[in-house]
Amino acid sequence: MFFEPPPAREEPTRPPKPGLPAWSAPPAEEMGAVMVSGLALARTPNVAITLPTIQAFSTGCLMNVDVVARRQTLSPDDFQALQLSVFPHLITGVRADRPIPDQLLRFGVRFADGAKATTVGQRLDRTQLPQDPPPGPQLSLLFPGMSMRSGDEDAGVMTMGLWLWPSPPRESFELAVEWPVGGVELSIVELDGAAIAAAAQQTVPYWPESPQDG
Repeated sequence: MFFEPPPAREEPTRPPKPGLPAWSAPPAEEMGAVMVSGLALARTPNVAITLPTIQAFSTGCLMNVDVVARRQTLSPDDFQALQLSVFPHLITGVRADRPIPDQLLRFGVRFADGAKATTVGQRLDRTQLPQDPPPGPQLSLLFPGMSMRSGDEDAGVMTMGLWLWPSPPRESFELAVEWPVGGVELSIVELDGAAIAAAAQQTVPYWPESPQDG
């Protein structure tokens, strides 16, 4: 035989990659209890931002947001730029010493005691997040993706999740959105923290423990 298999060699051992820290995303073991919201957060001639549902978990809540853009009178290039600006990793110039770029779609929550958290400046490399929880509250944008819909080809729906950790207080709190490039001025709606807390009691584990597991 002219060509022979190479000799066996030892693969270098690598430490296992840590999973996402608990504060940065919903728990993998739970389904989450779904609450229908149906709230419109903002609406302009080209953009609608809505909150169809909220999923309550034992450790926080996931607010499921739809960002709908339509071309209307925009040029093809401007419409494409509008759609791409939904994705925060494509936005440059987000720095502490500069104004927030108009292209950046930003969300935030504010509680009755004045505590606030926003998605501005969050770390885009989620593999490098610290495992120890930072001071709460934290609002993490889970990266958006395109949602397939039938109808007008000059319209697009981007879906994203806003993970709020820890669970909000049992009182009303504010959810804010602003997106200057989409014509969305600061818009604030109220959410019911008590209803979210009640729903969290109904969260279901993916793998309920059987008697022999206990």
